[in-house]
Amino acid sequence: MKKIVIYICTATFLLTLFNSCKKDVNNSLGTVNPFAAIFVVKNAYKGSDLQLDADKLAGAISTGGIVISDATNGNIPKGTLVIQNTDRGITRGLIIELGNSTTVPFIPGDSVVVKLTGSSLVKDAGSLRLRGLGISAITKISAGKVQKTQTVPSNIINANPLNYDGTLVTVTNGTFEPKPTTTETFSGNKILNDGFGKLTLHTEATATFANQVMAEGVNVVGILFASTGATGVNHQIWPRSSTDIVPLKSLETSSVIITGYLVDPNGTDANHEYIQFLATENIDFAVTPFAVVTTNNAGSNIPIGFPVDGWATGNQRTYKFNLTAGKVNKGEYFYVGGANKLINGAGSTDISNAKWIRNIAYNTEVGDDFGAISTNLLANSGNPGGIAVFKTTNITASTVPVDVVFWGTSGNGSVFTAGPPAIGYRITNTDYYDTLNPTTQVEQPMFNQGSNTGRFPFPAAISFAKLGGIYNTTKGRWTVGRTLTNVTVTATATISEIEGGTSLEQ
Repeated sequence: MKKIVIYICTATFLLTLFNSCKKDVNNSLGTVNPFAAIFVVKNAYKGSDLQLDADKLAGAISTGGIVISDATNGNIPKGTLVIQNTDRGITRGLIIELGNSTTVPFIPGDSVVVKLTGSSLVKDAGSLRLRGLGISAITKISAGKVQKTQTVPSNIINANPLNYDGTLVTVTNGTFEPKPTTTETFSGNKILNDGFGKLTLHTEATATFANQVMAEGVNVVGILFASTGATGVNHQIWPRSSTDIVPLKSLETSSVIITGYLVDPNGTDANHEYIQFLATENIDFAVTPFAVVTTNNAGSNIPIGFPVDGWATGNQRTYKFNLTAGKVNKGEYFYVGGANKLINGAGSTDISNAKWIRNIAYNTEVGDDFGAISTNLLANSGNPGGIAVFKTTNITASTVPVDVVFWGTSGNGSVFTAGPPAIGYRITNTDYYDTLNPTTQVEQPMFNQGSNTGRFPFPAAISFAKLGGIYNTTKGRWTVGRTLTNVTVTATATISEIEGGTSLEQ
């Protein structure tokens, strides 16, 4: 029997979620939904100033959301209130201009309903604003609500600024350009580079934290104001208080960084997969041993379930290579993988003259210390696969890698559980992962925990996954984060075609 769903927007519904109803008209009752999510309101704008009324919003006369602006600290345009809500998985923000002389009594976490009648949507310097309302059009319903923030790299913001306009965003691992002086403060506009692009961090001269001395690099939470301009740097993040700006900790430079891998060679995978690395300093592996561990989390790989011993789980889940012999120089690429040393499967170019530090015929031999025989070392479909580098050969569930990458686009598999106890694969601070959540300041030492959800897509078949970026060996940070380029590797390709993606700077 078909169920008839009655869509009624109630005050309770507005209080809890501020989501619009799933349909504008209740077909069973013939009633109109009077509440529109911010996404619906902003979507009515078609390029020119728009006076809002019920006809333009399919009968809706109000919207609402959670307050994310904070007038008490002074880093918001005078008389401006910013709210956001999430509807059907889409978070949108609304910048409401109430007039310079208006005292805004609302604080972050307040839930408010906004009457839209008589207001207009206008675009000012690239940012969409709601104008024409007085403070009386806004009613506080409750307080203390969670203010959702989205962790977004600058290139995503710059590509789709209006999707984030008026919302709370977190940008991580940002360094300032130019490097601030030892006495420079946050007051004004500061260019922030997170390794994926640039944005402007804006602090009003009258903000309570304007005179705080700048750090060289920060994680920052703030309200995004989209801006018209030739480059993304014009988009501004306005932090709301000094606690929204967290200085980056100094990091130890990783001696080895992951710069590429071949997960789906031409023909059989067995013994043809390999990983490319770049040395950031001179290394004698006989003196300073390292280890490389791969993980393949295919649903049938045993042990099934969450990896209790993390990277040391072994069997079909993780496979280990000990790097205990050979030397590499700073800036030199080297390789670890199957014993065949061919660029892309059987019949392709022999690259045995490249710098190979460790090879195992993994289709017939177990890994060093752990790892079962496998015909598919590196996952090329399904759940996430990953690679970690350790500055030790003694790997346990608590050992922290010096670099780590994951890839995969479908599903998460059993890679992390919050427990207690938390179980998963440990990460380190990289261009994609943070051991401390940049938004909540909560420890998150594992992949898929908190904000550590980043991963590369699966590489294309018979293509080398070339990771391009710029790594600063003095700061121990990626000044240009790694991006994946699929390099089509023919049977006659040369080693030069897969090297050179990543460079070092000081």
